Amino acid sequence: MRTRPVLVYDGDCAFCTSCATFVERRVRPRCAITPWQFADLDALGVTEQRARYELLWVTPGGVVHGGADAVARLLLSAGRGWAPLGAALTLPPLRWVAHGVYRLVADNRQRLPGGTAACAVRREPGPRPPGGG
Repeated sequence: MRTRPVLVYDGDCAFCTSCATFVERRVRPRCAITPWQFADLDALGVTEQRARYELLWVTPGGVVHGGADAVARLLLSAGRGWAPLGAALTLPPLRWVAHGVYRLVADNRQRLPGGTAACAVRREPGPRPPGGG
């Protein structure tokens, strides 16, 4: 059984890899940090589809947090000056804003500095929302 949380990111994405490197060097959360391509996703209880879609924080007990919630958890685990920011991101209305900003960044990561076509979020085709959206 794992004793530390695991932060799972997209190792094929240069932008994501740069962010993970920054987090590891500067934020220093108390967790293992690994690209999903090298993680045992089955053991973590995570699907490849979800790992491609968002950053994941997996607790030692197997609870999976994604997106902005994963960012909040990693900041909380870092302590020092980062924990208050992480705590703030768990509270409404900042939680809602963080989710929107996270999705905006994740959906456009190929356009950000260091991003490439490989960074584009690859989603499985799904049903169209009502109204033809």
